[in-house]
Amino acid sequence: MTDESTHSALPGLPSPPPPGTRALPPGTYDGTVVLVTGGGSGLGKAISAEFARLGAELVIVGRTQERLKAAREELAALGGQVVTAVCDIRQPEQIGEAFDEAERTVGLPTVLVNNAAANFPSPAEDLSPNAWRVVVDITLTGTWFMTREFGRRHLAAGTPGSVINVGASYAWTGGPGHAHSAAAKAGVRNLVETLAVEWGPYGIQVNGLIPGLFPHPDLPDAIRAGLDTAEASGELAARQPALRVGQPHELGWAATFLASPYARFISSHTLVVDGANWQRRTVVAAPMRTVREQLDRGPFEA
Repeated sequence: MTDESTHSALPGLPSPPPPGTRALPPGTYDGTVVLVTGGGSGLGKAISAEFARLGAELVIVGRTQERLKAAREELAALGGQVVTAVCDIRQPEQIGEAFDEAERTVGLPTVLVNNAAANFPSPAEDLSPNAWRVVVDITLTGTWFMTREFGRRHLAAGTPGSVINVGASYAWTGGPGHAHSAAAKAGVRNLVETLAVEWGPYGIQVNGLIPGLFPHPDLPDAIRAGLDTAEASGELAARQPALRVGQPHELGWAATFLASPYARFISSHTLVVDGANWQRRTVVAAPMRTVREQLDRGPFEA
């Protein structure tokens, strides 16, 4: 029996309920302000949508006004007010202005979802100093600046809050081809564990959320091309233990749970939503291919 026919005989993990189905009671986030970085597209928009369906007032932050405007129109149709803020999260002054705008219009965000990140696959030896800085500055430093601003405002006000840092499983395992991003995501995961202890006494919970394979338009071109090829050949689902990929609203459901009243005693936890893919191992390892071979790069030239 071939691998393909074997997979076709197995059910895999069941599909989730359709988009638009609420995972929590209606109105769970009524009167709650939720700020999502990178909320104008991709998984950030999918997370924002699930908060909106539960009654949240949204603040979506990004670097492109056009993208934010389009997302605002789409998200506003789900109910609740949607505020946009153009902001480079590498700039603390712009972050302060974004929070000021949120407080003027809808109030201090009670939930912060640090979703914005930068990434592209590359052999480590090919990374320029600027390429390293861009990824680390957006993914790790930007996440820290956002979280620090959120924490300071709640500490000053004496109010509780919830932070969710969107990470990656190679924060634990390492990520060949993603040295810059893996190092940054490891720092993001450590922030979850450190700040959950520091800020827990003040009523601020901090958790992590790690998506598996959720195909979406914001993926880097090199990764998107590989996924498209695998999908066209019918191999994409077969490569996952679940025998399917994730649907973006599933990640949104996980985020809304972690920040909800039903998860108040969960803090410093990182929830992996990937159908067990990051734990997959084979009995006999496939032949080793270098990162350069996988990315169709020629021999390194200094």
